[in-house]
Amino acid sequence: MALRDGELEGSADDVELGLSVRVVHDGAIGFAGSVELSPAAAAACATQAIEIARLTRQAGSGGVELADEPAYGEVHWEGPYRRDPTSVPLAERVALLGEWSRGLLAADVVDHVTASLHTVAEEKYLATTTGTVALQRRVRIHPTLEALAVAPDGSFETMRTLAPPTARGYEYLEGEGWDFPGELAELPEHLAAKLAAPSVEPGRYDLVIDPTNLWLTIHESIGHATELDRALGYEAAYAGTSFATFDQLNTLVYGSPLMQVSGDRTAEYGLATIGWDDEGVAAQRFDLVRDGLLVGYQLDRRIAAEARLGRSNGCAFACSPLMIPIQRMANVSLAPAGAPGPSTEELISGVERGIYVVGDKSWSIDMQRHNFQFTGQRFYRIEHGRLAGQVKDVAYQSRTTDFWGAMNGVGGTDTYLLAGAMNCGKGQPGQIAPVSHGCPSARFANISVLNARRESGR
Repeated sequence: MALRDGELEGSADDVELGLSVRVVHDGAIGFAGSVELSPAAAAACATQAIEIARLTRQAGSGGVELADEPAYGEVHWEGPYRRDPTSVPLAERVALLGEWSRGLLAADVVDHVTASLHTVAEEKYLATTTGTVALQRRVRIHPTLEALAVAPDGSFETMRTLAPPTARGYEYLEGEGWDFPGELAELPEHLAAKLAAPSVEPGRYDLVIDPTNLWLTIHESIGHATELDRALGYEAAYAGTSFATFDQLNTLVYGSPLMQVSGDRTAEYGLATIGWDDEGVAAQRFDLVRDGLLVGYQLDRRIAAEARLGRSNGCAFACSPLMIPIQRMANVSLAPAGAPGPSTEELISGVERGIYVVGDKSWSIDMQRHNFQFTGQRFYRIEHGRLAGQVKDVAYQSRTTDFWGAMNGVGGTDTYLLAGAMNCGKGQPGQIAPVSHGCPSARFANISVLNARRESGR
């Protein structure tokens, strides 16, 4: 649902229901789905899937194997939520976001407020011929509020809440996991400071990046780059391949020795967390980068077998009963330094001249996940180890291995945040998938900073 200036602008409810059958027949994959839920429809899908496998085999796409996976029998998994957010009455949701919106509008600096709430409940039943029958249910929720301020000269700035999407119930909006009243109370002050802030001078700066921003850099430069189907060239026609090619496994220096990155389908409240994936593979945690070295990839059963890597690590997902499961991202996260480890303030104290980056905004990355540019919600000058007020129009730019190689400080567990996105896109036909990325605050030396306003020609 969406609100503008505290009033409901639109609301949509969608229910998608269906079944599908996937087969491996004579070394080729076949798939068919139906919106009709009946034994006859399922049998028809199986017949059609076999016929499609025969056709794809003739097209030269045979030789498919699936990595072995044990049978788990009849199993059940449900995400950790107390109140299904999709069952909350519309009036209750509108009342809460309307109240929050009007609170922002009461501030002198705020001219307009937009608010949105996206909620999902997902229930899947999976049966495999190897003997796994899994029923699973999970929910996810993402509230967003954005305030806009217009200056006397007609220029404007926006400021959005930093609360990430999460696999929690409606209790998330009621204070479990995020302090919404506290964040909203501070937002007008941050927006006013941004409106009055000077434009950044381009150059090279040390950056301290908050997890509310760094999660997206992880998603684009590590998460997608370590999908093995992409690294083997299977996404070339749509969303690109990866510079982290398979021949570089265990040899590619991805970043500094401080860099420890895992894929995790078990992380609490993770958007990609599940009990078993859509091929019946049990959820796992696995290493992708260890001590700065590429040591693993994200796998489904087909890619694991093709690459001779043994068991899949459970990364098959379909966003619809009418879509074939494809290899999708786990919760890919950068490990903190430890407990308690450095605070964000301690990371900042080690910077003579730099910028502290908070919140995500726009991004751009090339088709091999190598060259990128990211902006954010707000930026603070760092001078002699202290914050010295906001600047604006900041975009940081680098190459993936240069950027992660420049990481010279990692925050402790108290700086760690699990953020993410509800709508990661991949595949043809396109599918979206929810995925979380945890990370601490981190410090990077001598990173190129552009003035985004000047670059845009405004």
